[in-house]
Amino acid sequence: MAGPTTAGRDAFVAAWTDVLAATGYVATGRADLGADLEGNADTLISALTSAPFDPASAERVGAALVSLRFLAAESLAGTIELIGTHFAGERVPAVQAAVTAGFVRAAQSRIFSEQEALRRSALEARDGAESARRSSEARFRAMFTSAAVGIGITDTRGRLLEVNGAMAGMLGYRPEQLLDLNLVDFLHPDDPLELRRFFNEMVAGERDHYRIERRFRKRDGSPLWTNVTVSLVRDDDGMPQYLVGMVEDNTERHVLSEKLRHQANHDHLTDLGNRALFTERLHAAFGGSAGRRVGLCYLDLDGFKAVNDTLGHVVGDQLLVEVGRRLDRLVSAPDRLVARMGGDEFVVLVEHTTGMAELVALAERILAEIAAPVLVGGHRLTVSASIGLVERSVFDASPAETMRDADVTLHWAKVDGKNRWASYDPERNAREIARITLSNAMPAALEREEFYVDYQPIVSLTDGTLVGVEALVRWAHPEFGRLGPDRFIGLAEETGLIVPLGLWVLETSCRQALKWARTPIVSVNLAARQVAEPDLVADVSAIIERVGFPPSALQLELTESAIMGTTGEPLSALRRLADLGVRIAIDDFGTGYSNLAYLRHLPVHALKIAGSFVEGLRVGAADSVDARIVTALVSLAHTLKLDVIAEGVETGEQAELLRHIGADSAQGWLYAKPGPPEDVERWLT
Repeated sequence: MAGPTTAGRDAFVAAWTDVLAATGYVATGRADLGADLEGNADTLISALTSAPFDPASAERVGAALVSLRFLAAESLAGTIELIGTHFAGERVPAVQAAVTAGFVRAAQSRIFSEQEALRRSALEARDGAESARRSSEARFRAMFTSAAVGIGITDTRGRLLEVNGAMAGMLGYRPEQLLDLNLVDFLHPDDPLELRRFFNEMVAGERDHYRIERRFRKRDGSPLWTNVTVSLVRDDDGMPQYLVGMVEDNTERHVLSEKLRHQANHDHLTDLGNRALFTERLHAAFGGSAGRRVGLCYLDLDGFKAVNDTLGHVVGDQLLVEVGRRLDRLVSAPDRLVARMGGDEFVVLVEHTTGMAELVALAERILAEIAAPVLVGGHRLTVSASIGLVERSVFDASPAETMRDADVTLHWAKVDGKNRWASYDPERNAREIARITLSNAMPAALEREEFYVDYQPIVSLTDGTLVGVEALVRWAHPEFGRLGPDRFIGLAEETGLIVPLGLWVLETSCRQALKWARTPIVSVNLAARQVAEPDLVADVSAIIERVGFPPSALQLELTESAIMGTTGEPLSALRRLADLGVRIAIDDFGTGYSNLAYLRHLPVHALKIAGSFVEGLRVGAADSVDARIVTALVSLAHTLKLDVIAEGVETGEQAELLRHIGADSAQGWLYAKPGPPEDVERWLT
């Protein structure tokens, strides 16, 4: 963040001077106090703006308050509040925490110094003359009774022998009410037993002092957070005799610290855990014991952006609050965490799962809960969610990999239709990665000439001669090997690479056809994306002219669904291609829902009957459903004066029946599989 202006810095110093003057007393004028605070203000600003962040500089500011004798909790609280109100930025909570830490450490050190002075005074009193002892005891009693910090003296069994007013007041008693009671009676029951280890070691003479943050239980049952410094007093033989404890009430500082910690780990809008808390809990879950399984439900709201855009961010925020409240009510448990990851994304962490069935049941409940109408800002909204599920052993992946897989799975739920859950599938993920890999590699593959063209003969059913070939593009991928068009044509259409790839196939096929002994009709597939290109006619014309290829020997194939939806400029382009002499064919005819009235107005020269109909043809089955369909298609085509090409012919029986029905030509494995140009040359010769 940028540093404040000089005026902003001076305003902070002035406000700080007012706060300290109001919460403490020092024998210093306001002007001198302000001068003392200027350097500390500069240190604070440096801590807020310097990179990287050094908490030590902010801690020195907290220690400086103690050195200036501003020991009251109100002085610290006022300083922390001023930092929050005068400065902004994500580093402010960290600086506030560092100032608090520096203040506490300095105060503890000061207390320990006073304690040591007390202990030395006690020893001197014991070894001195009787009059000196009485004088020392009087001084000690004055310090003991008047000290602002709590002081308690116990025997080695924990029985309270002396308690000053400050300590008794902290606990809600008078000093005489505490005498002869045991210290254990005031320890907070929720504290772990291992905290008593230090006391036991001191009673055994194994240590002379210790410091600890400790909770006590006050008379009204509420907790008292303290910093305790305990010293051992030995007898003349060196054996443990008394324990002297100095107790500082830091409940306010503890509450402030907990508040800052909560703010750092919780979402400001929904008060759910935030990304930082989720990440911490996720890593802790993966550090669990053998056999432990964890699960994630990663979800976001369907159409949330539309709510924000139409009803405003205020309504959107209220919707998020309500969704967060529902998730918290439905899911929260000791081994579960609901966190808001940002925007409209939430995640549920299940730290101990019994399997995917548990996660699926949870996802179903979440979908039902979110689907219930929400009334916000006077609007009745109904929203849904998409959820990605990941459930696995903690030894099968890392936290980062698990979160990545949950993100991927959430995307699948969106793609599959929203308002649903999708579980992680390694095989699907591998396919998606392969698709992305191929998509990214295609542009360079075209430049490196990794694509090539195979040709499949189209044979006359009348005399068996070769009348044409279909050009079929292949990809010689350096990693995945030989790939058919079903692996990459869809990707090429999605990325737009189908346009340059299609033109390359067209020119390559035309050039190859001119090399054969005679030029057959070359049939090249045309994708719907290519038909929509405004330069299609110009590009095809340029290739024909550049290669010197006869237009009448070129046939462009479009699928039935693509050509039936062609209107406007794309339809005009097909007509201009037909005017050039280029043949147009409908591929896989019969598999779509053609408008036959519209068909007669298209510039079409041939129909290719889909192989799925040809597959059912066999001798003696002239009246089968497939045979009647093929007969109807052939009759329709001839009525429209179109050639008929049957695809997928694999047996002589199919060829014979097609010849009997009246189909003009055929292609399929009966004649030849797609192959290199040399195979076509052998057909021609």
